[in-house]
Amino acid sequence: MSGVSRRTFLRMAAVSAASAAATTLFPGIVFGEWVHSDHDSSDVQWNKTPCRFCGVGCGLLVGIAGGRAVAVKGDPDSPVNKGLCCVKGYHSVQALYGKDRLKKALVRKNGTLVETPIAEALDLVANTMASTIKEHGKDAVSVYGSGQWTIPDGYVASKFLKGGIGTNNLEANARLCMASAVTGFLTSFGLDEPMGCYEDIDHADVFVLWGNNMAEMHPVLFSRLLDRRRKKKGVVIIDLATRTTRTSHAADKSILFKPQTDLAIANAICQVLVENNWVNHSFVQQHVSFKAGKTDIGYGLEDDFTFKDEARAVDLQDFQAFLADYTPEKVAAYSGVSADDIRYLAALYGDPARKVVSYWCMGMNQHTRGTWINNLVYNIHLLVGKISQPGNGPFSLTGQPSACGTVREVGTLTHKLPHGVVMNEDDRRMAAEIWKVPFERIPAKPTHHTVSMFRALDRGDIRFMWIQVTNPMVTMPKLKRYRDGAKKEGRFIVVSDVYPTPTTDIADVILPSAMWFEREGMFGNSERRTQHFNQLVAPPGDAMSDTWQLIEVARRMGYGDLFPWSYDDHIREIWREYGRFHDSPKHAMAPYEVLRQAPGAIWPFVNGRSTKWRYNAAYDPAASPGSDFDFYGKPDHRAWIWLRPYEPPPEIPDAAYPFWLNTGRVVEHWHTGSMTRRIPTLHRAAPAAYVEIHPHDAERLGIRNGESVRLVSRRGEIIVAAVLDGRGQPTVGQVFVPFFDESKLINELTLDAYCPISKQPDYKKCAVRVEKV
Repeated sequence: MSGVSRRTFLRMAAVSAASAAATTLFPGIVFGEWVHSDHDSSDVQWNKTPCRFCGVGCGLLVGIAGGRAVAVKGDPDSPVNKGLCCVKGYHSVQALYGKDRLKKALVRKNGTLVETPIAEALDLVANTMASTIKEHGKDAVSVYGSGQWTIPDGYVASKFLKGGIGTNNLEANARLCMASAVTGFLTSFGLDEPMGCYEDIDHADVFVLWGNNMAEMHPVLFSRLLDRRRKKKGVVIIDLATRTTRTSHAADKSILFKPQTDLAIANAICQVLVENNWVNHSFVQQHVSFKAGKTDIGYGLEDDFTFKDEARAVDLQDFQAFLADYTPEKVAAYSGVSADDIRYLAALYGDPARKVVSYWCMGMNQHTRGTWINNLVYNIHLLVGKISQPGNGPFSLTGQPSACGTVREVGTLTHKLPHGVVMNEDDRRMAAEIWKVPFERIPAKPTHHTVSMFRALDRGDIRFMWIQVTNPMVTMPKLKRYRDGAKKEGRFIVVSDVYPTPTTDIADVILPSAMWFEREGMFGNSERRTQHFNQLVAPPGDAMSDTWQLIEVARRMGYGDLFPWSYDDHIREIWREYGRFHDSPKHAMAPYEVLRQAPGAIWPFVNGRSTKWRYNAAYDPAASPGSDFDFYGKPDHRAWIWLRPYEPPPEIPDAAYPFWLNTGRVVEHWHTGSMTRRIPTLHRAAPAAYVEIHPHDAERLGIRNGESVRLVSRRGEIIVAAVLDGRGQPTVGQVFVPFFDESKLINELTLDAYCPISKQPDYKKCAVRVEKV
């Protein structure tokens, strides 16, 4: 497939989805009604909006007729996707019209959810929140949001909780998908988010995909890689992964490694770079410092687990000595990657004539040493000086439309503020001034990250949780503990969503939310691009935006002075207030009026221009004049190379549980499938979860394709159909299960171990056994 063009690749994906055989619909979900031709094409008005079904931020043109979204196509003016969409984007508007769409508020009365006027439901939420605070304290209430939150959603949530109530009990599901990318950027560069942009694809000669099935998870961007290879001779795509996927088949070379050993492989690449004198010594001497941190740092399995890293200064000689344990031959012995392949990778990075981009997503981030592996890939780029230039750089992709714009930039995490962190007095004073609240109201100490928050709910330290735009009763690792905890006596759960889910099943109040076509807002994508979208159609019934739900409750609780805006202008006014937090060349945001007219703007937006490459003085106005590179996020204006060792995961296969379990996504469905499984074409293409098993393991266990097998871990078990030689193939001794199917809750088996620095759980590695049913 090495010669496939990007358009052909996407057409193949769409045909694959459309032609798959239908099976029995999953009970509990009512699949979408869709009208194809009720309107003449001349009646259709086309409107621009970003897609929400990943973090790429593709531009869509949505056709509106008769008050309904009736058609969709890619926006040719979008610099992100240039008119292309993936199969989810091409079917995205159908997600609005599922027959079981939540249109009215529901309140649990005598154990049964009953339709309730929206005002009454909002009263109940506000009163219960207030009474919980009065009885148990302000840290007994919490809000758990999402990377699907718009920027205004997250901003209002942060202001309400931290500036109004005075609690840092605010988290978001992006903690589960990109927190290690955040801490990797912060520890290496002092500031979050990639330094480059998607335009790097148009300049690069080599693409190294670190544990990233980009063909399925980011197919539009992957199509751009294929197009780059088609147009320029010598462009190479390397798939470095733990299982064979569609990305492997399209790549020029696929290299499979054993789980967790990416840490050792990255160090081995650095060892070869140093040994062969492929280091860009001038760049390193001018722009790099060397640091070492703590080791043997634990896995977060205990409820009272705490960790704080400490950086100490080392030098290049210390780094060389550290790398002695990571020669290609030593690493090959336990990674499964040959010494020749390690040297080949190092040669690609070390060749001064080749521009190299590294891409990754969940494979590196959902990792008990997620911060470390992010650091180690940055180390490679820093050693050779291939960073912050067109076609050269490391790039962490995201899976949600505003994991960057909302969770990372607005700061909807327990330790964050819209600019800075709660632990910093100056940052708290800035927030207090902009929000017009007493400085003392904003707590200086973080409370709970996501796993800790759900553990606190289980213990009873948290009594009230408002969940918006996410489905944690499918996505939390070690799921049974946290589902049982949410159902305990004395807990009150509010859920804002658009469809029934396993999370609404445990709710005391369900609030119907507007989808992104049904309200105004902004998303921020993986390349720091902020995209505005208008309301295109009216929300059904009593559904309203998550922003306005939060404002309604805050006003009922006496915080109306924090939210003085009218409904008609609240998005504009929120954006203007939020922009005050980023009023500097390092993070300036485009004005509201610019965002309304343009297909997005990349921050820092300075003097009317997007900054495409940060830290490079040729492109970045925040860089010091007279320098070539200025890593101004760090006090010494240098990027940091970290000495981070290989350490094993907390649970590995043994005689009782001899298989690795890996979990992830498929191209047809987005995350837990609560929207995409209601789109008939996508559901027919991938109607149920399955387990990929290597044919050798299946033969040994007497398992045939399509037969049911039982997967068992130390935490739970599920029965699921076996797939041999499907779209992906794990290595011998490994199985893979996607998590989109709420009837097959694979996270009942996963382990809630996490990276001690980022607090992000590892969904890619735990031990299971496979039993024929």
